[in-house]
Amino acid sequence: MNDLYIIITASLVASSCALLGCYLILRKMAMVGDAISHAVLPGIVIAFLISGSRDSMTMLIGAGLIGILTTFLIEFLHKKARLQTDASIGVTFTWLFAIGVVLISLFAGKVDLDQDCVLYGEIAYVPLDTLIIGNQSIGPRALYIMGIILTAIILFIVFGYKELFLTTFDPAYATAIGISTTLWHYLLMGAVSATTVASFESVGAILVVALLIAPAATAYLLTDNLKWMLVFACIAGVAASVTGYYIAVWLDGSIAGAIAMMAGIIFIIAMLFSPTHGIFTKKFSRTAAADS
Repeated sequence: MNDLYIIITASLVASSCALLGCYLILRKMAMVGDAISHAVLPGIVIAFLISGSRDSMTMLIGAGLIGILTTFLIEFLHKKARLQTDASIGVTFTWLFAIGVVLISLFAGKVDLDQDCVLYGEIAYVPLDTLIIGNQSIGPRALYIMGIILTAIILFIVFGYKELFLTTFDPAYATAIGISTTLWHYLLMGAVSATTVASFESVGAILVVALLIAPAATAYLLTDNLKWMLVFACIAGVAASVTGYYIAVWLDGSIAGAIAMMAGIIFIIAMLFSPTHGIFTKKFSRTAAADS
């Protein structure tokens, strides 16, 4: 049963990240997830200093607030300071991460609170952190949190599909017909922030970043249709979660590392054999055309 809990949790995280990752890839903002996962460190430290507790809910609130601030800072630097998006992402997350490290060294040096324990979760521990109602355990807490997050993301995409589509592919037209590109940008970034913060405590920041980028990039190579891209991204994320878990068990290695590795391998397979963009597919098509 513990194996099933881990696989389901990883699949929920993978699907949540993959759906949002598609929009990040299309908007050329793929590294926002990495920025948020590192930039939330000062929020976690400040939450600890204020509350004096390492309660995970307190940490999540602090991290979530800084995660939202990160998206605002990235957009501010991009629009007001006229930095390129990648430059504003790099400046924001390195600055905030450095502040977090300084705060830890100054105020939390004697406490078991460091960048490793707050940024790199361990998915193998998911079955141990259960949700208890009364005296009855009803399963891992992460399972319910990620189930709620995934449901919220699906509803967000379903009800905001038109707005997200237009602001992603043709923001000028979206503005012309009265759709606020700024509002939908911040709604999307808020969803990314909430998903990243909710996920990395259980599965680790490295795996969250991998699942935000690799499945969406895989789907991007497989289709030019956004709806199918969302579906393929989820399939790639779940496939990486299942195969990565069993490879980790077989090798007796890191589960998060194995899942991230499989996400990369699936991407490489798509890069080589994609029906429209695959390297080998294009080569074979050119060879066949030349022979004919």
